[in-house]
Amino acid sequence: ENPVFVAMWFGEKEEKSKMDEAFQQAIQPAIEDAGYRATRVDLTEHNDWIMDKVLGDIRLAPFVVADFTGNRNGVYLEAGFARGLGIPVIHTCREDHFEQAHFDTKQLNHVLWKTAEELQTKLYHRIVGTIGPGPHLPNKKKRT
Repeated sequence: ENPVFVAMWFGEKEEKSKMDEAFQQAIQPAIEDAGYRATRVDLTEHNDWIMDKVLGDIRLAPFVVADFTGNRNGVYLEAGFARGLGIPVIHTCREDHFEQAHFDTKQLNHVLWKTAEELQTKLYHRIVGTIGPGPHLPNKKKRT
């Protein structure tokens, strides 16, 4: 199974470490605990034009996690592209950034979070509750 595509702001200066923490300690573990693999385009070696890589990865993904923290246009584009293809999108946003979210997406059910730990727990439950467990469940999580 192809990896879940994660669309998110990578952060700038003081925010970069917070966004790296959100991915490494929350988003990626939640996806993996639910039985899927995760990818973020900036962490993958490739020789493609970046948008060819992004759109190709989205086309292959079982679902997309789109974090709207930072209110970045690229996240809106990637989430909208996935939705247009009928690929499920799970929307997340750090609570202190949700007020700036665009009206068109603000009405969608977002996983709102304050800490990486909270995001990991909420995102895991949203994945399992809406998408279902994936093909790569860790042994400790396998159902009998």
